Amino acid sequence: MIRILKMGEVPAAEIFNRNMPTVNVTDTVAEILRNVRERGDEALKEYTARFDGAALDSLTVSPEEMEEALALVEPEFLRVLEKAAANIRKFHSRQVRNSFIINDEDGIVMGQKVIPVDRAGLYVPGGTAAYPSTVLMDLIPAKIAGVPEVVMTTPPGKDGKINPVILAAAKVGGADRIIKAGGAQAIAALAYGTESVPKVDKIVGPGNAFVAEAKRQVYGLVSIDMIAGPSEILVVADGKSNPRHLAADLLSQAEHDRVASAVLVTDSEELAKAVQAEIERQLPLLEREEIARASIENHGKIILTKDLRQAIDTANEIAPEHLELCVDNPFDYLDAIRHAGSVFMGRNCPEALGDYLAGPNHTLPTQGTAKFSSPLSVDDFVKKTQYTYFTREALNRVAEDVALFARKEGLTGHARSALSRGEAEA
Repeated sequence: MIRILKMGEVPAAEIFNRNMPTVNVTDTVAEILRNVRERGDEALKEYTARFDGAALDSLTVSPEEMEEALALVEPEFLRVLEKAAANIRKFHSRQVRNSFIINDEDGIVMGQKVIPVDRAGLYVPGGTAAYPSTVLMDLIPAKIAGVPEVVMTTPPGKDGKINPVILAAAKVGGADRIIKAGGAQAIAALAYGTESVPKVDKIVGPGNAFVAEAKRQVYGLVSIDMIAGPSEILVVADGKSNPRHLAADLLSQAEHDRVASAVLVTDSEELAKAVQAEIERQLPLLEREEIARASIENHGKIILTKDLRQAIDTANEIAPEHLELCVDNPFDYLDAIRHAGSVFMGRNCPEALGDYLAGPNHTLPTQGTAKFSSPLSVDDFVKKTQYTYFTREALNRVAEDVALFARKEGLTGHARSALSRGEAEA
């Protein structure tokens, strides 16, 4: 049963502790990375046979496989994929940054170019569930950013095939190449390149502990989006909220993973007890009951506060991945929310809406990193290059100032460089 903790009556550590299990996979991942770096496709195929039970002739999804998969997906789901993709494009198109130029001073031109990375890698998890939503959420911002090539990797089933709904989402989102590989070995292939997998400049997408550690180890050789997971939801709710709705929303994240975190923060003890009971009633209704129950019992909690102001302060301290604000007039409270990956406003906006259809990204900072990190966006797939142009006359106007600055730092070579163009040629 989910615990009810009253603010002020239990230690703060119990309120704010995430109690996340730590698994040391550093050495195992380092060995996988080394093996793929040295042996390329051969190592990838060996790991795919060992971990996924699939013997592959080719690592690349062929056009024929794509057509076969699309034929297996019901038209109604293809329609929903297209609808979700349109919403995601609409939202992320507003994130596009423009290059700029400044030339308002005689003889001086400065500017910044916004340039997409040449190639991005998208990791899509497999295993206990298929996530076509992740394909759309991570792929579409990259294409809007103008990335010329997006390489997607995802583990195959024992039959050597990719789940058809994953391939359908990849088609809708515009993936350029799809590789049958999962785990740390897929991250290695994207970071180093193999015979079948081109080296990328940035890797995005969620994964298990091995994927997360692999991303951590290759960071610097390539860029990564974030070390994300496990999934989190925090609901701030007042006493007028419907406990049935709140319980369903909490369980929607608990069913992701045994170590997912579902938290309710409320100023109503009556609501807290009602949600506690409702969670127990709804758990047996879930296909993934065992996973959700482990999450609720080990990582779930209901936090009782004296008022909504304290509830929001608590939410800001936790800085959750997903924050539901289940109150009347939620926009009155939005400015007070400082730390959250994505905020769902009002009583009719379940977090599941954001997972699939609304449009804002669902790849979000977790583990409190929303205090300094942002959701995945178009910005993740571009870099900026700045440039400066001075005429000789413009340089001469400021050369002494530059030289003075340089001398204060003890860098006389810098000073000579700035002054040399104003000197008469020998």
